[in-house]
This record gives sequence, structure tokens and C-alpha cells, in this order.
Amino acid sequence: MISFHRVFLLASVLLPVAGAAQTAASPLATPVPTTKVLAIGRLTVALTPEQRRDTMPEEVSDTVKLYLAGKIDQWYTRQDQMGVVFVLNVQSVEEARALLGRLPLGQAKLMEFDLIPLGPLNPLRILLSKSGTETKNP
Repeated sequence: MISFHRVFLLASVLLPVAGAAQTAASPLATPVPTTKVLAIGRLTVALTPEQRRDTMPEEVSDTVKLYLAGKIDQWYTRQDQMGVVFVLNVQSVEEARALLGRLPLGQAKLMEFDLIPLGPLNPLRILLSKSGTETKNP
């Protein structure tokens, strides 16, 4: 098992180069695939008691169905305001937008999402090469 100190050391070495390593001039600028999308949701208006009663049972049911289908990997409630945060198992922002737009709150335009594509940490390629330059994919 890797100790905390080794993980901290690795992070302290890689994080400063993460931004620079993904610039256009860098050999590490090889694009990585989008493997997940972070969806940060917020209500567009405060829900009335009627909207909660009419919308939330179906919203919860449809959200659970997305989880059981493997599309939602993780889900959280926001602590700073009313809303949710999902880590979605999708390969594009467009796919995430389509999934979330079919949920009842999305259809009613009562919730909006900031969608952030996520992928593998590209600077880890440094660890795979002897000279610090990019290696070919296995």
C-alpha cells in the first residue's frame, strides 16, 4: 500500500506541472478522452410546495434509474445552495446535457447544470518515460 507521504510527494511533484504540461507547446499536450462529466446543478427558482409535490417523486425515480443504468457514478447534495452534484459516466458534455435535460426538473427548466468534462490526469505520462517525454500508448 502506498503511504500518505509517497502520495503527497507525487502530488506535490505533478500538480505544479499539470497546467504547463498540457499547453500546446508541451509533448504532454496529447488529448485525453473524456471519461466522466461533473454536473453541478442548481435550482433556477425556489420550488413551491405544489412543484415539490408534483415533480420530486418522478425526479427521484428517474434519477435512481440513471444510477441503476450506470450513468450516475456518484451523487451529492450541495451544501452552499439547493441543488445536486453528479459524477456522470458519459463521454461528452452533450450526452450529459441530454440525460439531465430529460429529468423532470430539467424539462420544467427548474434546474440548470454546469457541465465539466473530466479525463485522465495527463501529466502522469511523465512517469511512463525515461527521459520525461511522452511515450506512445500501449
